[in-house]
Amino acid sequence: MGCPMLKIAFFFHLFFSSALCISRDSQGFEQASGARTLTQEIPHNHEVHCSRERSRVAWQIIEEYLMPFVDQEEYQLPSKCRLHPDNDMFREQEQHKVHVDTNEWRCGFCKKSFRAEKFLDQHFDNRHYVLLNNTHGRCLADLCGGLHCDQMSEFKKAKKCNPAAVARNRHQCEGLADSCFPVSQGQSASHLHELFLRQFCDAHTCNGKQKPFSRGGKKQSSVFYLAICVLTLMLLPVFYLLVFLHQREMKKGIQDLKRIPKAGRKTKPS
Repeated sequence: MGCPMLKIAFFFHLFFSSALCISRDSQGFEQASGARTLTQEIPHNHEVHCSRERSRVAWQIIEEYLMPFVDQEEYQLPSKCRLHPDNDMFREQEQHKVHVDTNEWRCGFCKKSFRAEKFLDQHFDNRHYVLLNNTHGRCLADLCGGLHCDQMSEFKKAKKCNPAAVARNRHQCEGLADSCFPVSQGQSASHLHELFLRQFCDAHTCNGKQKPFSRGGKKQSSVFYLAICVLTLMLLPVFYLLVFLHQREMKKGIQDLKRIPKAGRKTKPS
């Protein structure tokens, strides 16, 4: 009796052990499958060691305070120049931003809409990360020291001047002038080299006398011309009114002069 009962007990033990192992393997497979599905549905937030915001400010400075003069000289930036548009890792994504309305930004790649630009930036980081050429030397934010990015910040705070930082930023600025506008490349390059030094590099000082962007830029020029146009449109009607009044007074004076001889003319004696 004892032997058959032991066999039966051993059989049930093997059965339940096998079932438990199968259940665990199945559960582990389902968990792994679920993890893969979750990875596909929620994309990784790829870490980029470059500030998109400061890169945007750097490009804004280049576009407004440098490129108008480059276009005026009809000069082509060398490909090795760090200021070249192709050396901005975010340039392609930034060009595919569509600002539809105040509270609507649209992705130019997949046409999705977002309430604010920061959410579109997150979308680019998550969904279109493969479009970033995250190689060395393509982070414009690294040039912010030489380009005075802090001058463009809306909430910049006055900081005590650090001579070492100023010297480092000036060295970077002069390096950009040498690599982007080598004086050996002709008259246009020489003009732009000198302009870049005056426009950006001279302001790297602790005396506070020199200000960056002394030559102005695209935005300042457009505002100036807009002001001139508005002033002209306002003064033009006044000018025509003065001309009209002057001509009317002149005609009135001529008519009065014509009447005077007739009224004061004496009759000849017969």
